[in-house]
Amino acid sequence: MASLQLSLKNQKHTLQVPSQKVLPVLKIIKPRNLLPSNKPFSPKPSKSLIRCSSLSSSTPDKKELKNQEYIQDSRPLHEIWREIQGYDNWETLLDPMNSHLRQEIIRYGEFAQACYDSFDFDPHSKYCGTCKYQGAHFFEKLDMTNRRYHMSRYLYATSNINLPNFFQKSKMSSVWSQHANWMGYVAVAIDDDEIHRLGRRDIVIAWRGTVTYLEWIQDLKDILHPAHFRDDPSIKIESGFFDLYTAKELNCKYCSFSAREQVLAEIKRLIERFRGEELSITVTGHSLGAALAILTAYDLAEMKLNVIDNGESITKIPITVFSFSGPRVGNLRFKERCDELGVKVLRAINVHDKVPTVPGIFANEKFQYQKYIEEVISFPWSYAHLGVELPLDHTQSPFLKPTIDLGCAHNLEALLHLIDGYHGKDRKFCLATNRDIALVNKSCDFLRKEYGVPPYWRQDENKGMVRSGDGRWVLPERPSMEAHPPDTAHHFEQVINLAKSSWGAL
Repeated sequence: MASLQLSLKNQKHTLQVPSQKVLPVLKIIKPRNLLPSNKPFSPKPSKSLIRCSSLSSSTPDKKELKNQEYIQDSRPLHEIWREIQGYDNWETLLDPMNSHLRQEIIRYGEFAQACYDSFDFDPHSKYCGTCKYQGAHFFEKLDMTNRRYHMSRYLYATSNINLPNFFQKSKMSSVWSQHANWMGYVAVAIDDDEIHRLGRRDIVIAWRGTVTYLEWIQDLKDILHPAHFRDDPSIKIESGFFDLYTAKELNCKYCSFSAREQVLAEIKRLIERFRGEELSITVTGHSLGAALAILTAYDLAEMKLNVIDNGESITKIPITVFSFSGPRVGNLRFKERCDELGVKVLRAINVHDKVPTVPGIFANEKFQYQKYIEEVISFPWSYAHLGVELPLDHTQSPFLKPTIDLGCAHNLEALLHLIDGYHGKDRKFCLATNRDIALVNKSCDFLRKEYGVPPYWRQDENKGMVRSGDGRWVLPERPSMEAHPPDTAHHFEQVINLAKSSWGAL
């Protein structure tokens, strides 16, 4: 069955930049501050109600404001972090939107956004398909040092799979790799103050989405592939996602281990390093990266990596996915198994975005008889979304203009803007943080013209060219990129052995 085919008239690369700091304090958005401001608002922690303002949606071109009060959660995050991570499936936290949850969704969305901001998409560069920054300087280059996380490992995948529109390749004959693309990273909270604020040491896995907007959807064939992460052939995943996650190229030093082997080995290493501490594992991604995030979370739980045997007791490290604009990943049995394993998924989507509607156009979680056709009839194109959906509507934002550009509806920065202004299903759109609306136009043309923000404004200075000692403009050489730590095979072997031993005990 063919998947949805989208007609894209304006295919542009996704170029996006680091966002400003989201302040975990009370704020008042005043009428005179409609345009972006770099000045933070003064914290007033003694108040539980704050007032924000937004342009009237009926007259967005006028500075006519309507006030709205909403509740600021006065509890510190470290006391309620398990709720924010989905322990109760975000019951009572989405409508109205909890202030801590909003800030955490945006924060993890910015970890995913960093994959776009640091990716070299230029086909005229021999480094096309890589991360532009060395791991040690990643957060510094993206003005994200305030996140207080340490880059632990870069993740790569082979481009020799049946998703040609997902990968970027250089047009030059001399390139860094013929087979690999940089796919994301693993980072871990290291700052004591941040760990205290979070209530635990957090491990983040962020996956890159596409840089060619939506063309990759055309490559989805709706073909389901048994996961084979354990002996249950009924658990199936879309074949393109499965290949992207599991394929490897032995002749390539970056893809000699699959993306799956890389991430499992790194998480195993970090869990051993921080044994005895309170930990969480948070996986995030946008677009196709959101599919990889869900697949990763399932794999970690299925391999029992989050199950810690302390001798006297067994504890579980919470695994949470913050998914942005993601497609369906697997069949109904895949969804059921993720629920059984306790994987928590919050999916933020724009209701006008087409990507979350595929694959599984005809047989999906909205179909009353899905379980029957999947188990009895063995219908081969049955898909189901996971977790809790947070539906957002860009027509509710008075800052955005009407558009038929599908890329705008799918844009991550635009989605984070919608989360910033969302307070509940029937509540007025009203920006709650000091997040700059100019970020919306980093890689699209979505803001109303009166804000004076040029579209597609994110780019490297001089497109990365520098002047050499003799006065010539050249693209500088980059330090050699890290491949895989020497203990990758060891830790991955430990993962497999651990999983096999736990299955034998069932």
